[in-house]
Amino acid sequence: MNFPVLDLHCDTILALLGQSGNEAGSLRRNAGHIDLERASALGGYAQCFACFTTPMMEEYRHISPVVAFERELATIQRETDKNKDRIAIAYSPKEIEENRESGKMSAILTLEGTAGIGYDPELLSDLWNIGFRIVSLGWNEQNPLTGSNVTGGGLTDRGREFVREAQRLGMLIDVSHISDEGFWDIMDITNAPVVATHSNSRALCAHSRNLTDDMFRAIVQTGGVAGYNVCTEFTGEKATIDTMCDHILHFMELDPTGKHVALGGDLDGIDEMPQGFEGVQSWPKVARRLLERGLDEKTVGNIFWNNAIGVMECAVCDHAQ
Repeated sequence: MNFPVLDLHCDTILALLGQSGNEAGSLRRNAGHIDLERASALGGYAQCFACFTTPMMEEYRHISPVVAFERELATIQRETDKNKDRIAIAYSPKEIEENRESGKMSAILTLEGTAGIGYDPELLSDLWNIGFRIVSLGWNEQNPLTGSNVTGGGLTDRGREFVREAQRLGMLIDVSHISDEGFWDIMDITNAPVVATHSNSRALCAHSRNLTDDMFRAIVQTGGVAGYNVCTEFTGEKATIDTMCDHILHFMELDPTGKHVALGGDLDGIDEMPQGFEGVQSWPKVARRLLERGLDEKTVGNIFWNNAIGVMECAVCDHAQ
């Protein structure tokens, strides 16, 4: 069965900009992990495209986070317009479903790292109007909102304001790069589903970017999801398609409903992937292996599509209340 794929995280926009931060490659066809030609072979495709910003960009890209954000946003808007026969920016779960039914792919805008907007909660309403639907508080650095999985340190008062404003607007808060302290600070104040768009199980791979079992259970309690990350650093040494399935199945042991596990490949943002996984075209291999290991088609379909759609719908409902 050719399942539709909804992937909660990729760094394809930044990859298209290249090391110069200026010249955009083609979303239709490229040598990276994701392009539209390969994705068109899937049973449907919706991709969360992250605009990634960090103060470190000035060091390794020689551009400011604000300029990087502006160029990334312009790139995804230009590429979706150039390829409007195949893909459109989706502003709601309803539009994602409508695009799939009409044979079109969907792009969902997300923000990874807040340096590009000056860590300013007041700019979130502008991002919402543009189409951003998922936002993290930071990347791997300490910032005015929170500590990270690298630095440690919890939410600041400004960070709490940021979470509350994002949730008021209907944006999902992404905890994939946050510190353990920051994670639990968010859980103390959240009034909406929380997502880890691209994080695996720390019980299977002991990396600070991964979720402990208690963290995953807390995400489940909010109605959120965890998206499986293809990166071998977060999957395990000598990882294979089976290792990928191990992480997904471990989360399902903690939540047998299977409603809180999704995909968040981190494609075009990682250097090494498990053996047998080569890019967006490889998701069907994972689906087939999950079926072989005992999951039914409904459960695999939920992991690959419905669970992510469901959490987006919940965020919209919470916003409307």
